[in-house]
Amino acid sequence: MTRPQQLSPAQFADRMLAAGQRRGYLVYEPSTRALCGSHSLFQELADWLLDEVPDFQAHEAMFFEVGPESGLLMTAFVHDTNRGQAQGGLRRWAYTDMESVLKDGLRLSAGMTRKNALAGLWWGGGKGIIAQDESSSELAPEARAVAYREYGSFVSSLRGCYLTAEDVGTRPGDIAEIFRSTRFVTCIAPEAGGSGNPSSMTAAGTVCAMEAALDFMQLGSIAGKTIALQGTGNVGSAMIPLMLERGAERIIAADISSERRTALLDTYAGEPLEVRSSRPGDLDLLAEPCDILAPAALGGVLNPKTIPQIQAKLVCGPANNQLLDAGRDGAALEKRGITFVPDFVCNRMGIVYCCNEQYGYVNGDPMIDRHFDRAWSGGIFKTTRRVLELARASDCSAVDAAHHLADELAKRTHPIWGHRARKIIESLVVDRWERGKVR
Repeated sequence: MTRPQQLSPAQFADRMLAAGQRRGYLVYEPSTRALCGSHSLFQELADWLLDEVPDFQAHEAMFFEVGPESGLLMTAFVHDTNRGQAQGGLRRWAYTDMESVLKDGLRLSAGMTRKNALAGLWWGGGKGIIAQDESSSELAPEARAVAYREYGSFVSSLRGCYLTAEDVGTRPGDIAEIFRSTRFVTCIAPEAGGSGNPSSMTAAGTVCAMEAALDFMQLGSIAGKTIALQGTGNVGSAMIPLMLERGAERIIAADISSERRTALLDTYAGEPLEVRSSRPGDLDLLAEPCDILAPAALGGVLNPKTIPQIQAKLVCGPANNQLLDAGRDGAALEKRGITFVPDFVCNRMGIVYCCNEQYGYVNGDPMIDRHFDRAWSGGIFKTTRRVLELARASDCSAVDAAHHLADELAKRTHPIWGHRARKIIESLVVDRWERGKVR
């Protein structure tokens, strides 16, 4: 029989249902270092993760549910909740197999732990995925609404150990559907009391990190620089005016959407912006001669095939998980003399902007604005410099330096609630969450 990790998301969902399991989990027991599955199907996944997948980093839990009406596989990955409830966006994406789903969720949730810790937020790391097969077509509007409402119910069932938000494949309208069935969600529309789409803030934070890295490298400012921008989605397109305002000499962008390309060229007619047509999997822009390379699409683009082709002095972009293998590829960039700002160092502002919606809003919110303050030790500018300075002093990659700083901060327990989310996970196990029982 095909092993669970080799199944497509739809096949895995079918196998769950055939086994009478609409829900399932993997929960880590730190005292015994055991990863326990709620059913033999999930225990097989657990054994594989422990034996063969280095991306598993003592993640506290992984939850799975098959949407009652959509039939889609809903997942929530909880990495480390020492600093608070796990928070991270919801990705809706197509995957070849469950191995890809699991590895993506593990990397992304661990990245959120580090991002939140470096940003000084009292939140842990989590990530959600609605997994579709690669052969799946785009959801029709009504089916899409159903799927996101189901995901909201799934999140509610987890009792607050994980809070979801916007990410790749999930739009503001989808968040509105989630909000109909859970309160454990951020990036809610402003008219409903939320912060809305955080993309512009993520873009501003990434540009701030670029400026810090250039300052560290003694290369001045963005003025006069050539920048290659891979991806012009919500965040990438929001970076363009910020870089132009700072005097970028030339921006070379690439995107798979012809509509977006046309819109950008119309918007910035007469500006030094070139937008090239691309296709899925096309990484040619990474080899473009430039001062700064900004990956702003999907992850894994910096790898043994692409790194030798990079001609930039600095790599700094908002895409999550840019390195296919953090240790190997971070070291490869360092060996080539390319300064790299890890994604979780520079793209923090999306989560900063939306994570504390429940505390309300003030004009010129100092709790948000301070992240752009070059004098604040916890801000993006000084944090970026601190990472790069530690890498230089320790003769290690920027990735290793950033991991060290973030992991030390992640050990600090929430000053009020302690490790409460871990207790929530334990209660879900005791109450047989997988059987649909309630408190």
